[in-house]
Amino acid sequence: MSYDVIRQKLQRGRVVLLDGAIGTEILRRDLTWADHQLKRRPDVVRAIHADYIAAGADVISTNTFQLTRRAFLNHFKDLDHLRHIGAPDLETRWAELLRAGVELAREARAQTAGGRPVAIAGAMTTLEWCFRPDLAPSPDQARAEYRETVEVFAAAGCDLMLVETVNSIGEAVAAAEACRAVGIPFWVSFVCDQQGKLFTGETLEQAARALDPLEPGAVLLNCAPPPDVTVGLAELARHRTRPVGVYPHVGRFNPPEWLFTDEYPPDRYLELARQWVALGATIIGGCCGTTPDYIAVLKRGLSDEP
Repeated sequence: MSYDVIRQKLQRGRVVLLDGAIGTEILRRDLTWADHQLKRRPDVVRAIHADYIAAGADVISTNTFQLTRRAFLNHFKDLDHLRHIGAPDLETRWAELLRAGVELAREARAQTAGGRPVAIAGAMTTLEWCFRPDLAPSPDQARAEYRETVEVFAAAGCDLMLVETVNSIGEAVAAAEACRAVGIPFWVSFVCDQQGKLFTGETLEQAARALDPLEPGAVLLNCAPPPDVTVGLAELARHRTRPVGVYPHVGRFNPPEWLFTDEYPPDRYLELARQWVALGATIIGGCCGTTPDYIAVLKRGLSDEP
């Protein structure tokens, strides 16, 4: 399987390249990301996956950030209200879109990878807004909802789960337990603040220790500016028992979408990536604002393979 090759690279201490942003790349291509474009413009989503594969990504992530049953239900008073005024397919649309997201990634791999092992990661984030840990549901509720979501990803053919932009240890553990229950490999990626701590005030040492018994394939940091993840990585690397990595964002959040800036062009990003590798990172990619050009530069600048 594709993920077996990735796992072996990590065991040998080789750098694994994750892809870059998808939502902001859709926006950059003059479309809104608001509905993920999985059904309206599947050609665009498939092309973005293909561009990341061509750039050298070893792992591509599905365009499914924040796609859950809860995400649709939160627009309504309750389930009865959804059924009363909502579109007829809203109760099941989340699962249909997850399957579509996985299928587009699989199609891009089949068309572009040329036999090179590329793993597909099912992208899943916190159940509520990823920067607001105070909104999180109870651990039991989170565990049940995560398992429902992971089961769809696994059945659709993902190689692993990428549980990303996690803001608390509690949700990280709940999501990890769901992945283990389903039996799919998983990586957990936290978002940290300027001090390298989670938004709850919990430390990355505490996070690493809490996750270790659940055997994640890797622990990462994402969706924060490069200086923040650098601080966090230095802390995480001191306490790692698993592969670690980073995929920060570049640019600025400009609700509801993204503001592109030139603070971190690809060449500067590569310089930072070399620092992250020196700190112990073996998984490098990009979050919001990064593009296939970033991954291509990382491939040329970090790869120890011909």
